[in-house]
Amino acid sequence: MAKLLIVEDDESVRTLAARALERDGHNVAIAADGAQGLALIRQAHGGYDLVVSDIRMPEMDGIEMATAAAKQFPAMKIMLMTGYADQRERAEELNGIILDVVQKPFTLAEIRARVGRALSCFA
Repeated sequence: MAKLLIVEDDESVRTLAARALERDGHNVAIAADGAQGLALIRQAHGGYDLVVSDIRMPEMDGIEMATAAAKQFPAMKIMLMTGYADQRERAEELNGIILDVVQKPFTLAEIRARVGRALSCFA
């Protein structure tokens, strides 16, 4: 179906989200932080149908990664995840770049539905 990138520093969240989305038939790549995520985005020349990233991560956070990726690949679709209200407010500065912000913790059904909705907007 779609080529996705999950960028999440918490290994258990990253693994669960990737498995849930793979069950929906998506091709899922993973990265442990924003720097790795941006490197994969550049390697793929922005060729992901959707990037799903945590906001708060070490080295490079999701907002920095999204901003850098959008400068290089303006058509890239990005969805953020966070468990922190203040981080959600920071994401509001990225209107036009970010499709959605998913509140953590989320259920597997919820992440699958939100990703599906994001992808269907651009099908």
